Amino acid sequence: MELQQLEQRLRNIETLLLTQKTVLNFDEAASYTGLSKSYLYKLTSTAQIPHFKPQGKHIYFSKLELDQWLQRNAVTPLNDTDIEEQAATYITLKKMGGASC
Repeated sequence: MELQQLEQRLRNIETLLLTQKTVLNFDEAASYTGLSKSYLYKLTSTAQIPHFKPQGKHIYFSKLELDQWLQRNAVTPLNDTDIEEQAATYITLKKMGGASC
């Protein structure tokens, strides 16, 4: 087996193992979310992401809370009718001089 294929299989196994855990350490959380470690650290230091520091040093994350945090601020896709309605509203407001977009 080629080395590259073996490395890919190991990454797949790591990913599968990661999905079985309910509490993730800092490195696992960065890998799980796809965020860089420096950005994840910034989020924890500014309390913008839920995390735990049981001993005041090491940072841990609840996988469930990470999932909820990642899924906040959902964006609903617009269909053609919605876009046309928004455009008509914008034009109407613009003609009236009251558009605040």
